[in-house]
Amino acid sequence: MSRHVAIVTDSTAYLPRAAIERHHITAVPLTVVLGDQALEEGTEISARSLAQALQKRRPVTTSRPSPATFAETYRKVAASGASGIVSLHLSSEFSGTYDAAVLAAKEAPVPVRVVDTGMVAMALGFCALAAAETAEAGGDVDEAVAAAEKRAAGTSAYFYVDTLDYLRRGGRIGATQALLGSALAVKPLLQLADGRIELREKVRTASKAIARLEEIAAERAGEGQVDVAVHHLAAAERAEALAQRLRERVPGLSELHVSEVGAVIGAHTGPGLLGVVVSPR
Repeated sequence: MSRHVAIVTDSTAYLPRAAIERHHITAVPLTVVLGDQALEEGTEISARSLAQALQKRRPVTTSRPSPATFAETYRKVAASGASGIVSLHLSSEFSGTYDAAVLAAKEAPVPVRVVDTGMVAMALGFCALAAAETAEAGGDVDEAVAAAEKRAAGTSAYFYVDTLDYLRRGGRIGATQALLGSALAVKPLLQLADGRIELREKVRTASKAIARLEEIAAERAGEGQVDVAVHHLAAAERAEALAQRLRERVPGLSELHVSEVGAVIGAHTGPGLLGVVVSPR
């Protein structure tokens, strides 16, 4: 059995299935509570089902994995031959996932480094990929953590939502509280900053907001080698069109991923979400 550093993340990284399999990354699912049903993200509830539930105004909440779930994951990963584990998770400002992982790590059979990346979606996914590539090249736990933290420090995430209502209901809008009085009169562009969601700009129409999202992403990408992800919820045509424009505008584009977010993030953003992650290599 070969000894190696293993990478664990959570379902909100929204990594492509091929990348998970190629790098042997383990993604621990968060839970979506739809009415009286608790459903695992990625296996028991689809983004489409979630969008339909939100449009019907059905009650939707989310829940972290339990420490016991992480403990079992760490045991299985260790049993597969891991000499150490790097466990990378979404911002602790959004979820108790990081805290649950920290509790479980204390009882793990091999050393586990748990990292609050301050990220979510492919902003988290790119961190996991950086750690996995470092581990595959022979890096130890500290080196894999350093690679993930370096990637997180350089990664930016921007997104547009049709309404702040879902973020307000879920208590996830942080510094945008001041917008609530006039939230429905503008189309907000938001960004991740210090692990929180903050207002970037207020734009008057959806078309102008999406054009500005493209402009910000292209400016951030610059001329160097960069990976980009375009996310959406129930807005596939918008996402594909934006991705195509970024392919034409970003000269150093290495990889571009287009995907629908899962139910956990979708529950807090609502249908119409359009996001861009820019991650320099």
